[in-house]
Formats: sequence, C-alpha cells, structure tokens
Amino acid sequence: MSKKRIKRQLLKNKLFNKRRLVILNEDTFEETFSLKLNLMNVFVVATVSAIFLISITTYIIAFTPLREYIPGYASTQLKQDAIVLAIKSDSLQDNIEINNKYITSIKKVLVGELEYAKLNKDSLQSNLSLTTEELDIKTTKQEQELRDQVALEDKYNVFDNAKPKINFVLFPPTNGKIVKNYNPVSKNYAIQIAVAKDTPIKAVASGTILFADWTPTSGYVVIIKHKDDLISVYKNISFLTKSVRDNVKSGEVIGQAGSIDNNSNSNLLFELWKEGFPINPNQFINFQ
Repeated sequence: MSKKRIKRQLLKNKLFNKRRLVILNEDTFEETFSLKLNLMNVFVVATVSAIFLISITTYIIAFTPLREYIPGYASTQLKQDAIVLAIKSDSLQDNIEINNKYITSIKKVLVGELEYAKLNKDSLQSNLSLTTEELDIKTTKQEQELRDQVALEDKYNVFDNAKPKINFVLFPPTNGKIVKNYNPVSKNYAIQIAVAKDTPIKAVASGTILFADWTPTSGYVVIIKHKDDLISVYKNISFLTKSVRDNVKSGEVIGQAGSIDNNSNSNLLFELWKEGFPINPNQFINFQ
C-alpha cells in the first residue's frame, strides 16, 4: 500500500470516526447531555450555518430599510427629497430670472426709459421669433421702402392711439390743473398736475404697492400694481402713508403732494403703464 493511500485512509478515519460530545455536571460528574458526531458532521454543519448567515445578512442589507444604518448606504427618503429639491431648484431658477426681468421693467417705469424699436407686450418672456436675417429673406428695393414708411408711420401709434382693455373704473389721484400733458414722442409719459401743497394723493384703483421710496429726481415715488397688469406711478410726493407690499383700495390716500421752492405750489407726476408700455391717463381719468 502506497504512502498516499495510507494518508488518505487515515484522514478518512479521522473525519468519519465516531466521537461523543458529553456535558457533565461539574459537582456530581453526572452526564447531562451527550451527542454522537464526527469531524465531517461538524464541518458540514459549520459550512451550512455560515452560508445561511451570509445569505440572511445579504438579504437584510439589500432589501430592508436596515441597510440605511450601515455607513455608505443612502436613505431612500433622502434620495426622494434630493430629487424633489432638484426639481424645485430648477423652478426657482426660472422664477428668479422672470422676477429679475420684471424688476428691470419696474426700474424702466421709474426712470421713464423705453426703447420704441424693441417694444414688446410680452417683454418679460424671451422673444424666440426669428429675424429676417436669420431666415435669409431677400426683399426688393420697393418692398424695403414700403416697410420703412409703414414702420415710421406706426412708430408711435401704439402710444397715441392704443386703448388697452381695462375692466374697472379708475379714480383721479387728485384734482387739479394739468400743466403738462402726456407726450410719448418727447418721452414724457406722465401727466403733470398742479395742486396745492400737502394735497392728499389717492390710489386710482385697488392694488398692491410694489415700490414706495425716496428718489433724488422725483422725491417720494409710489408704484401700485392693479389687476389686468395695470401699473400706476405717482411722483413728487413729500410724505408717504403706505409702504411696500401694502394693499390699497380705490381712493385710499397713499401720501401728500410735495412743494416746489418751499412755497404752496406743487406738481404731481402721474403715469399709467399697461403690459410694459405707457398709456395716456387722459383716456381713462378726468382730472378736472
């Protein structure tokens, strides 16, 4: 018999030789428990137990919420919250851009800046229309002359003839003599009304105050937003009774008229804006 065969036989005997596991009472040496086994049975039981424990642990980590307590694993709720926050951040970014454009338009109302050639009622939204250069449309000389003539004639028509639809009554901010009328050609978008010092200035309609503060050129200025995208502007005010974000009603006092050269004379500058362009207040309000 070869040595290798002898070794295999000895190993087999060690593995399959029957042994007994005995538990004795230490005081009385009485046998309390005994179990017949061999090394092969112990190896099989240990291997099966290890595989079972590994399987249970893997299942718990992969398919139960307990994995969230293991470092390195993200919470499902955290992932959902992160997705919701990402969507909200995109929406907030769009809202910020729209609000910035709206604030820019309000600043133009304050200083009276308006570019006629770029006038667009939807100025708060991006203008995605293609220009004639982008479309590469070739026009004849006669067509170009006609276009230039029509553009020149209609350049100021939107200010002189337009009558925006307003579904509510406008009350005069104050009564007095008009010393300077609305004239968009000379970039004068306001009605200038001569009134006595400390005359109450009233809101022409219900709305929300967007701006109420001191300016170096026009004293205190108040801007009120009404329904139908109508904005009223009041300049040369010496004293305010309302502040930003206050809601006002039609005819409610918002301030007092200022004075010129510390005398009893005062001029109120009043403007109306509709959808981003100025309109003539005389079309809707009787100041006499």
